[in-house]
Amino acid sequence: MKGLLVRLSSLDADAAAAVRVIAHFQALLGGGAVDPEVLVRSTAALAGCPAGLARPAEAPDRTGRAVRFGPDGAELPCGGPPGSAGSSGPVRAAGPESGVRSLAPAGCVWLERTGGPGPLDDLVLEWMALAAGMSPPRPARPPHVADPALVETVLSEREAVEDRVRALRLLGLSPERPLRVVAVSGGRDADAGVEAVALLARGVPGATVRIAAMDALAAVLVQPAEGGAGTAGELARGLSLAAAERVRGRVPGRTGGAAPRAGDGECGGPGDGTRSPVRGARFGVGGGAAPVRAHVSWAEARTALRFAGAGGPGETVVDHDALGPLALLAEVPADRLRADPGVRALTALAARDGGGSSIAALDAFCRTGSLRRAAAELHLHHSSVAARLARAQTALGGRLREPDDRLRARLALYAWRLATAADE
Repeated sequence: MKGLLVRLSSLDADAAAAVRVIAHFQALLGGGAVDPEVLVRSTAALAGCPAGLARPAEAPDRTGRAVRFGPDGAELPCGGPPGSAGSSGPVRAAGPESGVRSLAPAGCVWLERTGGPGPLDDLVLEWMALAAGMSPPRPARPPHVADPALVETVLSEREAVEDRVRALRLLGLSPERPLRVVAVSGGRDADAGVEAVALLARGVPGATVRIAAMDALAAVLVQPAEGGAGTAGELARGLSLAAAERVRGRVPGRTGGAAPRAGDGECGGPGDGTRSPVRGARFGVGGGAAPVRAHVSWAEARTALRFAGAGGPGETVVDHDALGPLALLAEVPADRLRADPGVRALTALAARDGGGSSIAALDAFCRTGSLRRAAAELHLHHSSVAARLARAQTALGGRLREPDDRLRARLALYAWRLATAADE
């Protein structure tokens, strides 16, 4: 750091730019080690010229290859600068190298700026080499957390397109491949960002994920790898499975998904399942969108989040694409929703002792259409679920085994959640 301060003192005109360079790399390294492609792509965008990294197979990341990107985020033919430690055989950079830094034990990073080095190229290369030399990611700090200011720029409709594109590249995301946005609410007992990291790390294998806190919510940018699957349904299913794993892992004394006794609560509390093992976290999955239109997916994700419940895994994750015409229900004013008899009945039920567990059972039964499948999802004995459903049926009226009555109950559930979300 002393060397950096000495260097800054000699860059009077560029001091502010130098501070931005340092802030960029510190934000990039905030989650631990960085993927080589993410590092090179973001460095090229920052420097405004092609950048590259070459490492042999014996290096800590064991990539054994070179990566090279242009300032527009496009991948360039791989190679290392002539005569560098990271080069192998005929592999070469296409442009003139304006600066090179060696890596230990072997390899190098470089910039390819036409017209010679820029005033901050040495600083950029020093930090790029530092980032490239870090050990592989540590499990305790997954490299998913992003700079909130960059994520906010990507999600803002008011920002200029070129600013959104630059923010995408600095986040290590491609401006060309579609992405999806997930909105996360941590509930009253959990931090939204923590829940997002915990579940997104499990539920989105093979995708580039960036997470940032946005006021009371967490925003998650998910960009599948090129050629990979990336439908909202697949993403929602992955998150639901990850939530189910956390449910099984957090319930005290439960192993292998064994059901508790009929009187047990979902979290081991006596007789009530209102406290979810995922601590009230909810997830809304937006539809696919071009990266410069990420604000559309973000709006859809927040709408889907309003439909999500904080009970079992099946209701904590809602896919906007799967809602279809039901999404229009979110446009109904909250006062009109609260006035509906079914919503009033569920509001009164939720206020009673054990009311939350009855509503969770009602939701599971309406979605699965089967008492036993609902019990399996909630990890409860079917007789316990039947008792909770009886209370919900009494509150709503009708017969839940009749398809029309079950449909009305499910619509009442959605309307009740929307009205409740408006009060938060």
